[in-house]
Amino acid sequence: MKKFLLIATVLLVFSCTTKEEVDLVVTNANIYTVDADFSKASSIAIKDGKFIAVGDSDEISKKYKAQEQLDAEGKTIVPGLIDAHCHFYGLGQNQQVVDLVGTQSFDEVVERVVAFQKERPSNFIQGRGWDQNDWEVKEFPTKDKLDELFPDTPVALRRIDGHALLVNQKALDMAGITADTETEGGEIVKEDGEPTGILVDNPMGLISAIVPPSTKAQKIQALKDAEEISLDYGLTTVNDAGLSREVIELIDSLQQSDEMAIRVYAMVANYPENLDYFLDKGIIKTEELNVRSVKVYGDGALGSRGAALREPYSDKPGHFGAMVTPVDQIEALAQRIAASDYQMNTHAIGDSANIVVLRAYEKALEGKTDRRWKVEHAQIISPSDFDYFEKGIIPSVQPTHATSDMYWAEDRLGPERVKGAYAYKDLLDKAGLVALGTDFPVEQVNPFLTFYAAVARQDVEQYPESGFQMENALSREETLKGMTIWAAYSNFEEGEKGSIEPGKFADFVILSNDIMTIPSEDIPNVTAEHVFLGGKKMK
Repeated sequence: MKKFLLIATVLLVFSCTTKEEVDLVVTNANIYTVDADFSKASSIAIKDGKFIAVGDSDEISKKYKAQEQLDAEGKTIVPGLIDAHCHFYGLGQNQQVVDLVGTQSFDEVVERVVAFQKERPSNFIQGRGWDQNDWEVKEFPTKDKLDELFPDTPVALRRIDGHALLVNQKALDMAGITADTETEGGEIVKEDGEPTGILVDNPMGLISAIVPPSTKAQKIQALKDAEEISLDYGLTTVNDAGLSREVIELIDSLQQSDEMAIRVYAMVANYPENLDYFLDKGIIKTEELNVRSVKVYGDGALGSRGAALREPYSDKPGHFGAMVTPVDQIEALAQRIAASDYQMNTHAIGDSANIVVLRAYEKALEGKTDRRWKVEHAQIISPSDFDYFEKGIIPSVQPTHATSDMYWAEDRLGPERVKGAYAYKDLLDKAGLVALGTDFPVEQVNPFLTFYAAVARQDVEQYPESGFQMENALSREETLKGMTIWAAYSNFEEGEKGSIEPGKFADFVILSNDIMTIPSEDIPNVTAEHVFLGGKKMK
């Protein structure tokens, strides 16, 4: 009997002191879990790429033995950040062309093009990032200087929003564009009856058709460049708003061969060959890749006056912008996509484009539940149209658009119509959630600028002093949810990411400061000090 009691005692002691072995334990942290209660914790345990415990540091240290231990030294940890709308592959492609972001004049644009061509000579010069609204002369540039400098080399320079293109005469000639060329869904800007070199929206496709295709090696380099930049900012999932089958399959192959780690929610670009393939194939889902949506363009952009408005532009009488995809095609697409398992995610900037999209969604989704279709941007909404978002439609918005456009948005829209623009709080109140992104490379990749713009509604110089339309600012909790769990929900991924909870991917970011408590003016200076993806340290 004594021998039995001794054995039982030894077993009891052994069982009380034996710890479960895990891959990583993080202690002494300030963790915002973003769970249903928005609770906080100080420690996490990770095994096989997933969180297995979240709680108090002492409690987890007693229960788990880790191959690797990390003392966070009180630093703030948040779930891996999700950019709900960006152009990931486009960001990578931009690393291969002339960077025109931040140019303060057309002369500076030309200087950068000349310098780039000297350093990296090309037989087809491409660039992106100019914005005439940042210049003293806020009119579209013309091709004259480019014609003078590059008479025999085609030049194509994309506006920052991707909805306007400046090309020289050589490019126009190669594309067969003349004063008599007719197009729909955009504009070939002319002066005295002749093309100025500015193409808005659909006519840009005529230039795209003559651009030399990238090699596979160049595409891989672009994707890897984009991944490096994104991870450096704490982005662990990116929603790419419009990809071809070829690029989606390339991403999948890189992920499967462990050459790319970042998770990608890929929206299929709205081209017939893409839809015929993916809608028939059905949803494609791995731990790294999610292909379950179609990206459609409703209209153009406000900055290039391509957004489709119900009433004329306040600063251009008689001009309404244009639908890139005709109304009947949007309606037909909605019906076709509704018959599949795919989401429909539609770019809609102007109030006219938004109501077209919202009505098409309502009709196509009648009798269907939990489809989570998105309006990408939902930028200008008429007062009576906000109610559509009560019906399960998700607004996917980009807060830095508000702070980039606020200097001239009222000029475009007038004092009354602008009240329904960038109305993130109103959209949240109707929809119950908002998915937040950047639209990079249209805006900067930095998600902490997204956070700042949503909360403070100011630029980094704290302008305007009282904030831009502060009635539509989001709280810090709402903003963090929009960049994590709500974005995950919009992707049908809330069961695997978006919060720090047992069973979910161990995607998390250690921040340089507590983004939830520091003064708002300090938010733009926050950095991602360390980034973990599936429990592996990426930075």
